[in-house]
Amino acid sequence: MGRPRYILLVRHGESEGNCDKSVNRHTPNHKVCLTANGHYQATAAGSVLREFVEKLDINGEGDNKNARSIMFYTSPYLRARQTCNNIIEGIKDIKGIEYDIREEPRMREQDFGNFQSTAEEMEKIWEERAHYGHFFYRIPHGESAADVYDRVSSFNETLFRQFQQDNFPNILVLVTHGVWARVFLMKWFRWTYEEFESLKNIPHCQYLIMKREKDKKFSLKTRLHTWDDDDVEDEEIDEQVSREVEDEVCFNTKNRVANPEDLDIQNIIKAQQDVIKSTREKNRMLKEMYEKIHNSKNGYTDYAAKRISRFKIDNQSVANSAEDLAT
Repeated sequence: MGRPRYILLVRHGESEGNCDKSVNRHTPNHKVCLTANGHYQATAAGSVLREFVEKLDINGEGDNKNARSIMFYTSPYLRARQTCNNIIEGIKDIKGIEYDIREEPRMREQDFGNFQSTAEEMEKIWEERAHYGHFFYRIPHGESAADVYDRVSSFNETLFRQFQQDNFPNILVLVTHGVWARVFLMKWFRWTYEEFESLKNIPHCQYLIMKREKDKKFSLKTRLHTWDDDDVEDEEIDEQVSREVEDEVCFNTKNRVANPEDLDIQNIIKAQQDVIKSTREKNRMLKEMYEKIHNSKNGYTDYAAKRISRFKIDNQSVANSAEDLAT
């Protein structure tokens, strides 16, 4: 079978809509473009991918597959396409590189309902969604995350059929959006909706790394952060990321640190320090909003009590990665 060795999900770079929500009142969501900082983030992601690919032996897979072959799937939204193009600029001249690009409408972000209304009206919608639940709440004239789940399921079936081809590339890169990426992982690893709702959004241009193990199934190597994670100061980020890299390598190699199997992806994880910092302030504001809602008199329950299960690495294990089209 032609399953890739690596599946990398990456959220688009910072967009104009991320910086100024009023943009969504007059610009269609699919036409919202990257900011200058977003282009910088995407270019940096291209450099990270380049460093990773250059360390792969061209003929290192042992199955007549070029280890430096890549399939890019991108959301058709402008900010995702721009991100994909910036990433490709960083890898297109690597010796032995082979890559293909496909746009996939099923990878578009959750539909938030055409042009958005006033800030006051949108705030009411976000508060209502917080009460109702992020996964099942359908945005007026738009989608719920559950709707996104349905098209992710269809897309996964397409991927599984393509994995039957012996010549499928060694690396699959999915350039997409925050909600879509989390729903993709939820479907793939069979997470509960409570686990989905416990996750913080993914930083712009952070790679989420899935790696095929010896049993042919994929495991998630990137630690995802939840709303009940303790925040750390900026100066502690470097130490935290280094510790997470070490913990993940030990976990996934059963503490065989002398010959760790995941050193091939270590440089990608270490390169995420800046993108982790970039979303900390936004996450802090969101957390305060949700806690205020659920601790208010009109709130249903305490916010912390609604999170049924804390997200741990065993929820991201190979055991959950059963690629069964019948389920």
